[in-house]
Order: sequence, then structure tokens, then C-alpha cells
Amino acid sequence: MNTDWKKKYIGPAGFYKETARIAVPLALQSALMSGQSMIDTLMVSWIGMVSAVGTAAQIDTLAAMINYGVVGGVSMFASQFFGADDARNMKRCTGLGLVLVLGNGILWWILATVFGRQILSFYMNDPEVVANGLLYLSISRFSLLINGVNFCFSNMFRSTKQPQISLRASILTTCTNILFNWLLIFGIGPFPEMGVRGAALGTIIAQMLSCIVLVSYAILSHQPFVGPLHEMFAFDREFLRPIAARIYPLIVNESTFGLGQTLFIKAFGMLGKEAMDAYYVGNQIFNLMTFVIYGYGNSVQILLGSELGKGHIDKAKQECDYHIGLAFVLSCILVLFLVLFARPLVSLFGLKNPTAETLAVAIVRVFAVKASMRLYNFQIFSILRSGGDAKILQFLDSGLEWLVGLPCAFLCVTVFHMKDIALVLLITQLEQLVRLLLGMRRVKTYKWARDLTKLVNG
Repeated sequence: MNTDWKKKYIGPAGFYKETARIAVPLALQSALMSGQSMIDTLMVSWIGMVSAVGTAAQIDTLAAMINYGVVGGVSMFASQFFGADDARNMKRCTGLGLVLVLGNGILWWILATVFGRQILSFYMNDPEVVANGLLYLSISRFSLLINGVNFCFSNMFRSTKQPQISLRASILTTCTNILFNWLLIFGIGPFPEMGVRGAALGTIIAQMLSCIVLVSYAILSHQPFVGPLHEMFAFDREFLRPIAARIYPLIVNESTFGLGQTLFIKAFGMLGKEAMDAYYVGNQIFNLMTFVIYGYGNSVQILLGSELGKGHIDKAKQECDYHIGLAFVLSCILVLFLVLFARPLVSLFGLKNPTAETLAVAIVRVFAVKASMRLYNFQIFSILRSGGDAKILQFLDSGLEWLVGLPCAFLCVTVFHMKDIALVLLITQLEQLVRLLLGMRRVKTYKWARDLTKLVNG
């Protein structure tokens, strides 16, 4: 029995080598993005603007979640077209992705411009936080358009097994962002002291540079997923119908999931600014460590999608089990790190309120529980997404968030009047546990193991 278990869940050396080749650059890119966000929070914490920037960022979160659904659906097909060596349809995937992310960016730019105050007030009814959040939003709203293009091209590089390109762009972006944040927040040298607006402008400059680098490199290196505009935007019914059928559930899922994530902020915001300062710091530390979750999980979708696109269904099923075994080891390491280093990481932010600092440490340790299950859950999503199993994803992701997580949060705060945000956060992790149990059950049916390239004609 023990030998059978090892044979099923422990793969050969070649499997781990190929996984590392894709996963490590993706993980490093995710770490850089999370680190960039953490440094932003660290810098604004020095000027007392953590809650203002964190609240304003909820609009970015909503837009980004929809973008994630769009590019996740497009890359679901792109990775399989890459496995099938179908350059024509890869180009059309890029064109479709750009149309959708730019449309999404324009929508949220309009909402942020017209209803910015109302949106911020909904999440936190504190006049000072809202006023400073609007200062940040007045500049950061322009990133809603740039981020979509960056996200689209980054994912196309990933889908064609070139994650190192996105990684290099992320290194440049992170360094640029840190530099200009420092110069513009504090007014170093000839640069004006812009405070919270400087944090927004520094981020915009870095994102624009990343966009220029990614698009220019894709064109100059003649990537198979870019070409003349008439090829990239040559959509027809045979191309759009199967892709739309699988993208639509992902967009709906990510939209409702993103809204749900921001509603958690609404629930936690009822506990006051002190609790929210602690939450935003703890959440940034958790986000920094999710590079393991998202880097590894995204590689799972790419690797399995490529095998499915080649028609290697049995091999994809076998490698799925190897990934389940590897995820167990990674989740244990992640939990231990967050539990052991919670206090030193929180101390970096120099929170002036001792109560907020203690809360932040407790929150990070609760996030360790979340991280262990989130790694498995994101891997489950990646496995299902690799074969286009989109409808079940909608239930597992946003469905359980609304049925389990959000009710737990609002019941704790509004009905049971709990004041300890760490305890409330711990109770909401019931959502992750239910998702894990149901998700693993779906993966083991292997109904997700399908070749999607056969659905697209021409």
C-alpha cells in the first residue's frame, strides 16, 4: 500500500525538473509583484496612509479579478494551442484578450472617476480615509487600462512556456516602482513631495514601463502569439463560440469572487481603523508569501494544458497526481514559515499602535492556516482550468465564497458582535476547507482531462 502511494503521488526526477523550469520564474514574478505591493504599503505606513491606499485599492482588486478571469480563460486555450503548435489561433487569443481587458479597464476607469467617493465610503465610512483614498485614486485609476495590457501579454508569454520574459519585466517594474515611490512620496532631491499621490504616480510610471517592454519584446522577437492586426483580431463564430462558453463562467466567477473579497473588507471595516491597519499589514505579508501558491499553481495549468493540447490525456492525469503530492510538501513549508516569522515580518512596518501590531501578528498566523488550504485550492483550480472545466470552478470559487465565507464574516461581526478581527478571519477559513474537500473530489473524477483544441475549427 505504501509503495502504491509513492508510485501514484511521487513523480520521476524529470517531472520535477520541468515543473521547476516553469514554476520558479512564475513564483519569482509573483513574489516581485507581491513584494512591490508590500513595499508600497510599507512606505505609505510611514506617512499613516495604510487604510486610505488599501481602501482605494479595492477598485483595482475588482478590475484585476475580472482581468484574471479573462486571461485565465484565454490562456486556457492558448496553452493548448501552443501544445498543438497552432500559431494562428494563439494570435487570435492575444487579440481577444486585449479587447476584453481594455473594455474592462475603460469600464472601471469610468466608475472610479464618477463614483469614486461613493465606492470608498461604502468600504470604510471614515472621512479622512475617504479623502486620502480619493487623492490616491485620482492618479491610480489610469493604471486600470495599463494593467490589463500587462496582464494579457504576461500570460501569453507564460502560456508559451516563456515565464522568464515576464519575470524580467517584473524585476524592472519592481525596481522602478520602489525608486519612484521613494522619490515622489517623500520629495527626494528635485522631485516634489506628493505623499499618497506620489505612491500612485510611482506605480503608474513602473506599470507603463512594463507595458512598453512586454509589447515591444513580443513584437521584435516575433512571438507566435503576435502578428498583423488583421490576424490577431480575425474572430469568427467558430473561434469565439467554444472560447466564450468557457471564458464567460470564469469572468462571472472572478467578478463575483472579486466583489466578495471586497465585501470582506466591508465586514472587517466595521471593526474600526485600528483593526483595518492590522489587517492590511497582515494581508500584505500573506500576499508576499502567495508567490508559492500562484507561481506553482499557474505552472500546473500551463504544463497540464500543454499535454492535453498534444492529446496526451493519460499523461496529464498521471502528472495531476504528482502535483497533488508536491502541493502537500509545499503547503507544510509555507505554514511553518508564516507561523515562525509572523512577528519579525510585522515589525518591519513599524506600526505605532501596539494593539494594531499584536493584531497583525495574530492575523498573519491565521493566514498561515489559509495559505495551507489556498495552495491546494489554487492547484485544484489550475487543474480544472487546464481542461476547461469552468462551470464547476464557478461554484467552487465564488459560489462557496458567497455561501460560506461571507455569511461567516458578517454573522461574526453584525450578529455575534465579535471584536477580534483575527478570530473572525479564522472562522471564515471554513470556506477554504469546504472548497478543498469538494475540489479534490472533482479532480479525482478526471472529467477535466479534455483536449480543447478540437473544439475550435479553422
